[in-house]
Amino acid sequence: MNLMPTAVVIDGAYFLRRFKHRYPILDAMNPNDVGLGVMWLAATHMALSSGEAPPKFEELPDGGKTLSKDWLESRELYRIFFYDCPPLSKKIHYPVSKKSLDLTKTDTAVARLKIHDRLQKLRKVALRLGRLNDSFDWRPKPDAVNRWINDPAAFQPHDDDFEINTIQKGVDMRLGLDVASMAFKRQVDRIILVAADGDFVPAVKLARREGIDVILDSLGGIAAKDLIANVDGVRGAPTDKPI
Repeated sequence: MNLMPTAVVIDGAYFLRRFKHRYPILDAMNPNDVGLGVMWLAATHMALSSGEAPPKFEELPDGGKTLSKDWLESRELYRIFFYDCPPLSKKIHYPVSKKSLDLTKTDTAVARLKIHDRLQKLRKVALRLGRLNDSFDWRPKPDAVNRWINDPAAFQPHDDDFEINTIQKGVDMRLGLDVASMAFKRQVDRIILVAADGDFVPAVKLARREGIDVILDSLGGIAAKDLIANVDGVRGAPTDKPI
């Protein structure tokens, strides 16, 4: 069956936040697992578009995993675009204990850099990097907020109750430019957008005005209403999830 050329456009930060929900058997800190998740995502949308069953994960003799069918060599898959930012490289202080923290040595930062390195080596994957704003604040985690609301008198905050809140720079612009380029050059007929942020609405509107079929996959998360209103379809039903 002849499929339309398809591009998969992924908001990397959102993808990694939803990773455990989408892939409960994979590790979001393992670069090989994240690469496999990206490939599975693209393969699944290609299979669904052709009316085939989504691929499954299969165990390898060494304990690793692979896909039951590889769609990456398909001519109908144009490219997978993954947008993210390198981690902050600075020393800061924890919000409660005031102890020093070198962000370059955290498990999250080390894993993120390894993930980027892995994605750069994958077939048909284009890694697009923006940057994180140097200014940031500490944001309470949802669990800490719930504990504080449920029992304010007993709540004692700890460093682990907070996470760094940063702002991405350049990600929206790079995504929008790539979408515009693909639309104006007629390089694809379909875009799979993996995101949930309403900031991507202008890019989606432009693509649709140029006749591109835009499908949203929010990975089971809650997408902005105006984003949902401006796409041609939404995927993410239970049957789309890996087994």
